[in-house]
Amino acid sequence: MAYDENNVFAKILRNEIPCDKVYEDEHVLAFKDIEPQTPTHVLVVPKGAYSSFDDFSRNAPEAEIAGFIRAAGKIARDLGLVQPGYRILANTGPDAHQEVMHFHLHLFAGKDLGRMIKPPEK
Repeated sequence: MAYDENNVFAKILRNEIPCDKVYEDEHVLAFKDIEPQTPTHVLVVPKGAYSSFDDFSRNAPEAEIAGFIRAAGKIARDLGLVQPGYRILANTGPDAHQEVMHFHLHLFAGKDLGRMIKPPEK
């Protein structure tokens, strides 16, 4: 899956589109989702141009991967989400309904999130 330099997150990273920033460092920009699915819904976006988790895990330098993971944990702690809990989701590819072809994590919290995936019908 090729990276599109004009995806919405690339435009946000270039300050062409505003965002409600939650956190930023050298590797990451995190901001509130404009169509939140839960009371807390934050998008955690690496600053590098990676189209998916596969691309990020395969091609990002070790320091960027570590910085991204540490930032996601810090954001959850800073927002007070560790207790009672939160969910992290990364969609990759069409079957997962990835909508923006720039790797990102969704951080969901603020209510009982229920089962992640329903068991198959018998």
